[in-house]
Formats: sequence, structure tokens, C-alpha cells
Amino acid sequence: MVEINLWSGLRRFADGKDRVEVEGKTVGEILDDLVRIHPGLGPVIKAGVAVSVDGEILPNARHAAVTEDSEVFLLQRLRGG
Repeated sequence: MVEINLWSGLRRFADGKDRVEVEGKTVGEILDDLVRIHPGLGPVIKAGVAVSVDGEILPNARHAAVTEDSEVFLLQRLRGG
């Protein structure tokens, strides 16, 4: 299981939890499992989030590997200029 840390605005879609355990070996797989477990997160994930794995924000994260020991955070994607 991989633990994903959620920012405060997402907790209402995850039964008030700030961390959720999911299955997967890549960022894409854990995001898909997160949406499977908490469907209310689907629109937010689809709109785009930033993902930090072990302290590094990954721009094209879906194929990035994760392990049970990875520290994963979902972050609001900043837009604009």
C-alpha cells in the first residue's frame, strides 16, 4: 500500500481523511485506485493535480514509480503567469 497525503480541500471527498492508502506501482495506478476508492475525487484528479514523490514535484508523473516507502503528496496545480 502507498499512502497519499491530501491537501485540505480534498479531504471532504475522502471521508475527512488527510491520508489515504492505495494500491499501485506508478503514480497513475495510485491515482486511479484513489478515484476508485473515493469517486468524488475524480473530477479534481481529471482537472489536474501536481504530484510530489519523495520531495520532488513531477511534471509528468503518471509513469513515475512509487513504492510502499514513497512519500506522496497531491498538490494544487498552480496555473497562470
